[in-house]
Amino acid sequence: MEAVENKQKSAELIYQLNDRPPLKEMMFAALQHLLAIFVAIITPPLIIAGAIGLDTVTTGYLVSMSLVVSGIATFVQCRRFGPLGCGLLCIQGTSFSFIGPIIATGLSGGLAAIFGATIAASTVEIVISRMLKYTRKIITPLVSGIVVTLIGLSLIKVGITACGGGAAAQATGAFGAFRYIGLAALVLIVIIFFNRSGNRYLRMSSIVIGLVVGYVVAWCLGYVDFSSVDSYGGFNVPIPFKYGISFDFSAIVSLGLVYLITSIEAYGDITANSLISGEPVEGEKFMKRASGGIMADGFNSMIAGVLNSFPNSIFAQNNGMIQLTGVASRYVGYFIALFLVLMGLFPSVGLVFSLMPEPVLGGATLLMFGTVAAAGIRIIAAQSIDRKATLVLALSFSFGLSVELVPEILSQFPEALRNVFSSGITTGGLTAILANSLIRIK
Repeated sequence: MEAVENKQKSAELIYQLNDRPPLKEMMFAALQHLLAIFVAIITPPLIIAGAIGLDTVTTGYLVSMSLVVSGIATFVQCRRFGPLGCGLLCIQGTSFSFIGPIIATGLSGGLAAIFGATIAASTVEIVISRMLKYTRKIITPLVSGIVVTLIGLSLIKVGITACGGGAAAQATGAFGAFRYIGLAALVLIVIIFFNRSGNRYLRMSSIVIGLVVGYVVAWCLGYVDFSSVDSYGGFNVPIPFKYGISFDFSAIVSLGLVYLITSIEAYGDITANSLISGEPVEGEKFMKRASGGIMADGFNSMIAGVLNSFPNSIFAQNNGMIQLTGVASRYVGYFIALFLVLMGLFPSVGLVFSLMPEPVLGGATLLMFGTVAAAGIRIIAAQSIDRKATLVLALSFSFGLSVELVPEILSQFPEALRNVFSSGITTGGLTAILANSLIRIK
């Protein structure tokens, strides 16, 4: 039955996994994928840089390196090197899931601690890729749904802070000014308007359009100062460990838990991608593909830490793009990877986005983070919620949200423990894993 369904999926495709479309068609398909992922790749470094107070030049460099690393990671996934990579049209980019723990690490230990934790904790995914069938028994869909929901709920605080003007506005007492909220509201309204469009290209471009409109309005109001940048020329050469490296145990634990969850998300994304591409979704061939994809997820995040970027994960939105275009050829991924690297090498790309006012970014990310929380709720809703499951949900959300809403509850804890459990994602996620295992929900 499943073989028949896969054949039907293949028949719906214009170009299948190992087909080589004409150059023009590959370029067009690659550009559509870029449209779907570009904002998602550059947004995490912009949020993190704003939250920990980095200057424009450093922010621009981090944005550039995110694009370069995403290009490298996408090539590894599509090309596949031995057991490394899934061999599908699979796009990777900087992950939203890690933003909370990364900001907490950056505020206490700076960029060096962030990149050290990114490298050290990425080994979690590499280990999981080798013992995939056992991990799936621990990280059930219920646990994944809880953690994804907590990620979204925790990040909403970051989004609304940006809407109010960010850390700079908080320092000057201008936080929550109507001009900031109005700008964020404009971006949000524009995104919603175009997202409801019947034209699929306008719908796919809704976030880009919202950010462009907000950026232009902010510039007209005098909130964007291009004169603060000395030069937009030259090249951004990737320099390993440019900002140093240090290892903080609590940061490694916090990021390690999120890596644990993203490995299971990657498994789901690879399953969906295989199904859409007309490839098997069970058996030895599929398990090798899934294992290689998760291993590459961790390996690419390790490269990200070395090249001054943040953890990477597989992007689910590109699965929908394969359905829309009918092009599942992994060779399209080579062009996507090339475009990403080229954009990252030119400083002008990162610098232009580094000047984006926080309310503009906040208007878009507030909706994005709400969508993340909604996705987690959908995963939970798809499960059978009996008395045991309700108990796991209650414990996880109570513990996770309590440290987010009242962080002072940890004030008497030793510093090492306080740093580990200060993230609602870490606290709620660990609670979900332990409660789910002890109460024995399959």
